[in-house]
Amino acid sequence: MLVYAALLVALVVVGGLAISLGSVRLPLGQVWRIVLEPVLPWIEPDWRPARAAIVFDSRMPRVVGGVLVGAALALSGAIAQLVTGNPLADPYLLGVSEGAGFAVSLTIVLGIGAGAVGLPLVAFLGGLTALLIVLAVSGRSGSVTTLVLGGLAVGQVAFAMTSFVLHAFGTGDQAKQVMFWISGGLGAVRWESLPVPAAVLALGLIAAAASGRWMNVLHSGDDAAAALGINARVFRTCCLVAISLLAGTAVSVAGGIVFVGLLVPHAATFLVGSEAHRLLPVSALLGAVFLVLADLVARLVVAPSELPVGVLTALVGGPVFLVMLRRRRRIA
Repeated sequence: MLVYAALLVALVVVGGLAISLGSVRLPLGQVWRIVLEPVLPWIEPDWRPARAAIVFDSRMPRVVGGVLVGAALALSGAIAQLVTGNPLADPYLLGVSEGAGFAVSLTIVLGIGAGAVGLPLVAFLGGLTALLIVLAVSGRSGSVTTLVLGGLAVGQVAFAMTSFVLHAFGTGDQAKQVMFWISGGLGAVRWESLPVPAAVLALGLIAAAASGRWMNVLHSGDDAAAALGINARVFRTCCLVAISLLAGTAVSVAGGIVFVGLLVPHAATFLVGSEAHRLLPVSALLGAVFLVLADLVARLVVAPSELPVGVLTALVGGPVFLVMLRRRRRIA
């Protein structure tokens, strides 16, 4: 409980700072009075309407988007590592995020099917298509190694197709929009783009809580799952489809934000261990805190300009990932 309480406090603190700091700096106490005034009518408004507009129309959607995207990516990464038994698995390693990215890029360039509901659906279908190709490549062997290597190959092909579409058909604002999306960022998040990711994340958390015991069994190995009557291949496939839904909707909102799904579950494992019922909610909370904090740093580090948060997570996550690989080699 202490870990949950600490992460919730951290999320409130980081979220408040993310709303307070920016091109127009707002006092933190005033930020919370503005946020709480609609539900606490005894608070007397002593701020200009423009400040309330900055809070509600610009910075709060961005913070809520960071919470949803960070939680969804970390949750999908934790599920991927549990059901594949591979500590390096995440939606990018399985090709899901790149498949979703190609579908979103194609939609933006062609100008069809975009929108608050359309884009998440397109992203999910793109991620699911990539996943189905990976599953077809891995065949009936159920080999996790083949699954991960197939995901790498499909992901690279999808990324190459994204670049091809951009260079062959992208023009003007479309190319700029796709390039910003490839870099990953929360600057374009608006309230209307959040209901679908919120609903998908809620469903993902409920499903993860309901099937946590089976994930623990599968994490112990396919033989252990078979001994308890669990069809490991079918259950793993269902989990991978859920991952494509979570990662696809996250990608449709924020673009290519790497390493969150890979590194955050490891930090959560360090805090609460690898048992699914503790690991999955803590991963989601920690992912939300991490991405909101990363987006805040990305906005401030090169102010008044803005660094895409996907660039920052890559700059931080890449070296951490290399350290992890080196430590695993020493242990092996």
